[in-house]
Amino acid sequence: MSREIVAGVDGSPESLAAADWAAREALHRGLPLRLAHAWRWEPLDIPLVQDRAGQERAAEKLLREAESTVARSHPDVTLTAEVLLDTPVAALLGTEERAEMLVIGSRGHGALVGFLLGSYGQQIIGAAGRPVVAVRSRDGQPSEPPVGDVLVGQLGSPEDSAAALGFAFETAAARGASVRAVRAWSLPPLYAYSPASMRLADEAGGLVPYEEKALHEALAPWRERFPEVPVTEHVELGSAGQVLLSASGAAQLLVVGRRAKRGAVGPRIGSVAHAALHLAPCPVAVIPQG
Repeated sequence: MSREIVAGVDGSPESLAAADWAAREALHRGLPLRLAHAWRWEPLDIPLVQDRAGQERAAEKLLREAESTVARSHPDVTLTAEVLLDTPVAALLGTEERAEMLVIGSRGHGALVGFLLGSYGQQIIGAAGRPVVAVRSRDGQPSEPPVGDVLVGQLGSPEDSAAALGFAFETAAARGASVRAVRAWSLPPLYAYSPASMRLADEAGGLVPYEEKALHEALAPWRERFPEVPVTEHVELGSAGQVLLSASGAAQLLVVGRRAKRGAVGPRIGSVAHAALHLAPCPVAVIPQG
């Protein structure tokens, strides 16, 4: 089954920025783009006249206006648009079977309810089995064409970060961009490292060379698979969120992974992804780990 990029739209400037970004990414990757607007008739249990047909027409009008805007800006993209008769979370997650990625808008800076889908943003990002890209608008207008590196965080073992690294390299290759891979590390508290891990650090010449070696080894298979992509390796002492955010100012995209976690109030996205989504100035791709 052929893949497509799916962008959620709701008429807001943030969702139009997301659709604009998704159209450019679709052209880079040679994929079709589908715009999706979620709407479901939910009559109120109060004695008021409720116009279902009017609401349905309004949903269709909103979608067609977004479709027209994207088509004018990106006439070469293969574009479809659809009103999905469901709640936003269920509607977008229901497109995953065909989706290469889901793209949503974000108002940034502030509570997670800043996503264009309101509080549904966290649910989509936390539950999606596909990459989800959150895109901000700039002064209420669709973002300009991106420049800079594709920045990716490498955490843990090569297996832990394989999905995020793969997405970063694929994106950079499609765009003709470079990858900047960042690994953050912290001084271990007393007894935190096992004797075996400390022995490996000693053999590597210390903690910094050990972390540099770990990053280099995690990148090796992706360098081999994408030899045309320039790569910069960066190891820095600090928390992963802080180190990634400090490097994100010159990035065209920040890629972070997330492990499947579920809290008492629903899916959790992890502290690194949470910080990136709230504070990074560039679009953020959150990649579910295998």
